[in-house]
Amino acid sequence: IKLRSLDLFQASMNGRYPFLFTSFPLLQKLGIGLCDYLKFDLAMLAGFPLLKELEISHSPFITGKINSLRVLKDTLEKVHIESCLVRGNFMELADFPHMRELHLIDVVVTGDVRDIGENDFPHLEQLSLPKGVVGGTDHKFLRISDVPEVMQAIYRLKDRVLSYYEWDSLWLSLSDQSPDWYDDCISS
Repeated sequence: IKLRSLDLFQASMNGRYPFLFTSFPLLQKLGIGLCDYLKFDLAMLAGFPLLKELEISHSPFITGKINSLRVLKDTLEKVHIESCLVRGNFMELADFPHMRELHLIDVVVTGDVRDIGENDFPHLEQLSLPKGVVGGTDHKFLRISDVPEVMQAIYRLKDRVLSYYEWDSLWLSLSDQSPDWYDDCISS
């Protein structure tokens, strides 16, 4: 079968379907969204050696480690993973030569924007990172002293990346567990 694009949206699929993820070796675009009971691990993507675009969202049984995408290093251009049980460090994708869009939202992905070097993500145009990444959206800092360095890294990244998730409204805050935290109420 010469299927090039597959979208599973609100599909009433319950369980694992390994044949589905090994039957389309020419697939270039895969979308999975709002599939509440579909069980899928990112390692199964090895069955799609030509995959260029991956969009997975709001599917609670989609799991795996972000480094499972490394089998697609030479083909992936767009990755959007949102509200799934995906783990790992986003920097494991830094050397993907064709990656133009990387959106990791509401996932258990970690890392630090300060680790992004000049040669990392060479063709990236859009970037969204979760709160588990230092410098990601809604990240809570443990120390106030980390903020200037992170902001410098984000500023440098902004020069390279056309669209960093909501540049104008990047929300960062201090963690409640921070030793730098203090109450704004002063009692006498």
